[in-house]
Amino acid sequence: MSSVEIRKIDITKLDTDAIVNAANEGLWEGGGVCGAIFREAGSAEMTKACNAIGGCRTGNAVITPGFRLTARFVIHAVGPRWSGGNAGEPELLYGAYKHSLLLAKENGLHSIGFPLISAGIFGYPLKPAWETAIRACVDFINDNKEYDINIVFAVLDDVIKAEGERMTHEYLR
Repeated sequence: MSSVEIRKIDITKLDTDAIVNAANEGLWEGGGVCGAIFREAGSAEMTKACNAIGGCRTGNAVITPGFRLTARFVIHAVGPRWSGGNAGEPELLYGAYKHSLLLAKENGLHSIGFPLISAGIFGYPLKPAWETAIRACVDFINDNKEYDINIVFAVLDDVIKAEGERMTHEYLR
């Protein structure tokens, strides 16, 4: 049975089949979650794998090996930068989650760890970021009832965790 949970944990420490990198379009090593994932996976190996892919459009996702991570794969999802909400940000953010989950299914992965995509340096406000994240996950579960997947959101802050838990209860009633 599929599930959605939120944990206060460093995403690089998750024991899931895949973790999701909050990536940029160039798939370059960045700061925040992205930088942590590159460092823990092995910057040289991850950079080489990402360079071979060549980039990823906002609202989409690509997959690489996890290299030195516990997770076997890293799904690099590019969320939008927040610019007020009227530039297609909700649809692009939803797409980043949807494409990540579809990649997990295509690769036979049954557990995936997400950060809260776009809510860091890309400036997406907390509540709408959670609404889109949880809606995309619930929609995926409902559209793929035959496929079991454990979705874990890894956050480092109690306020972010509490908002996510509230949103999860609201959507999973």
